[in-house]
Amino acid sequence: MSKLVVVGIGPGSKPEMTGAALDALAAVDVVAGYTTYVNLVKPLLPESTEYLVTGMRSEIERCQMAIDEAEKGRNVAMVCSGDPGVYGMAGLIYELAAKTDEQGVPSRDFPFEIEVIPGVTAASSGASRLGAPLMQDFAVISLSDLLCPWEVIERRLAGAAAGGLVIVLYNPGSRTRTDHLARACDIILKERGPETVCGLVDHIGREGQTSRLLTLGELRDTEVQMVTTVFIGNERTRNINGKMVTLRGYERKERA
Repeated sequence: MSKLVVVGIGPGSKPEMTGAALDALAAVDVVAGYTTYVNLVKPLLPESTEYLVTGMRSEIERCQMAIDEAEKGRNVAMVCSGDPGVYGMAGLIYELAAKTDEQGVPSRDFPFEIEVIPGVTAASSGASRLGAPLMQDFAVISLSDLLCPWEVIERRLAGAAAGGLVIVLYNPGSRTRTDHLARACDIILKERGPETVCGLVDHIGREGQTSRLLTLGELRDTEVQMVTTVFIGNERTRNINGKMVTLRGYERKERA
């Protein structure tokens, strides 16, 4: 039986990929994915490896291409940045392979084996660049409204802010979405002060990586990109010698 592995490559560099991801990629006949992600792994793979690539916003096309190859009896890897189960292709692969309807009801069994290989998502890799901002409960929310209505995103932001969660924002801006971060900050500012410690990381683990701390008030008017990951602290988040750290509570336990 052939196999389709959905592989998380983290930021894309070999040191930040898991051993399981490297082993899975070395064992397949075909690698499919978004052009940028495929180019990141090409230097790590055998010359005999074949590639199927598509541009941005062609998710269904490239997943179907991978499924078609697996149905031919070939072993295929679909590569995703970060973790394939966090805003990645894992869910879509399962949907298309089972030929689900709009309610998610499958019309067939999987015709080949599917395995998901986790990777380091931007929340984890970005947090390590900033310090230790995720030491308490946190929420990851995408500000892209391509697949999710903005009204739903607003409710999620409000709930996370009211619940005191550290918030990680994916897809905070683009050439066409220039005001989404400011609108998100306005919602969070209803629950948190403008002095709240925040952090930004651009191009995590890749050439041009930058990171910095700022306040929530400053963040509201900051320009960001699709490659920016935003971290918004809570009442327990501090700037400790230039590092964003959310206090876990151990110091209070010691005093108790």
